[in-house]
Amino acid sequence: MQALWMLLASLFFASMGVCIKFASVHFNSFEIVAYRGLVGVLFLIGFTRMRGVTLGTSVPMMHFWRSVVGVIALTAWFYAIAALPLATAVTLNYMSSVWIAAFLVGGAVLTQGSNAPIRRQGPLFLTVLAGFAGVAMMLRPTLNNDQAVGALVGLLSGIFSAFAYLQVASLSRAGEPESRTVFYFSVGAVVAGGLGMLFVGASAWHWPSALWLLPIGLLAVMGQLCMTRAYSRGATMVVANLQYSGIVFAGIYGLAFFGDVLPLMGWAGMALIIVSGIAATVLRSRAVPNAPAEDH
Repeated sequence: MQALWMLLASLFFASMGVCIKFASVHFNSFEIVAYRGLVGVLFLIGFTRMRGVTLGTSVPMMHFWRSVVGVIALTAWFYAIAALPLATAVTLNYMSSVWIAAFLVGGAVLTQGSNAPIRRQGPLFLTVLAGFAGVAMMLRPTLNNDQAVGALVGLLSGIFSAFAYLQVASLSRAGEPESRTVFYFSVGAVVAGGLGMLFVGASAWHWPSALWLLPIGLLAVMGQLCMTRAYSRGATMVVANLQYSGIVFAGIYGLAFFGDVLPLMGWAGMALIIVSGIAATVLRSRAVPNAPAEDH
C-alpha cells in the first residue's frame, strides 16, 4: 500500500512543480515557501480537528529538526528552480533518493561492522541508482558556466531532502501521526519564509498571477501527507525509489499540456524508472519475512 501513497504523493508534487514554475516569475523563493506553508497550516488546522487529532506533541525537538532540514531543502529547491533549467533543478533534487540509499547502507555497515548490509540491500540500492539513471535520461539536465551556484544549491536541496525524509520515518517510529508531522513542517515553512522575506523583501501581488499560491499550498500539503504516510508505513529505500515516479508524471504533463517532445532516450528513461520501481517493490516483498530494521 505504501507504493500507492508514494505514487499519489509524486503526482501531487509534480503538479505543484508546474505551479511553482509559473509563480516564480512573480514571487521569490522565500515568499513561495511562506505562502505554501501558510496554506498548509490553515488546511491542517481544519483537517486535524475533523479527524480528532491533537496538535500537541511529546517530541518537539524531532519536529524542529525535521522542519529545519525540510525548509532548507525546500528553499534550496525553489531557488534552483528559478536559477536553473527546470530539468536540471529537478534532477539535482531527485538525488535525494540516492542519498537516502547511501545513508542507509553506509550507516548499516558502520554500525554492524561487516559487509552483510551491502549483500542484503545491494540489489535495492542498485534499483535506486537505476531509477536515477532513468531520471537523467528523461530530463537530460544541462548546466551553463554561470550556473555553478544554482547547481550547488540544487545539490544541497537533494541532500537536505534526504535528511528530511529520514526524519519523517523517525517521527513515525516515535508514534507521531502524519497530519501532526506535516503541520509542524508547514509552521516551520511559514517562519523560515517570513524571516527570508524580511531580508529580500516581498513582491507586489498581481491578479490573477497571485492565485498560483493557492494550488501550490494545497498540492504541497496533500503531497506531504501522502509522502509522510508512505515513509511511515513502507520500506524506506523502496519508497525513495518510487519518488522517481514524479518525473514520469512531470513528463506526461509536458507532453499533454506544454507540447513537449520526448525523444527515444527520454522514453527509455521513463521505462527504466518504471521498471526500477517495480523491481524494488518485488525485491522488498520477497525480503519482508527477514526485513532488516534499518530499512524501515
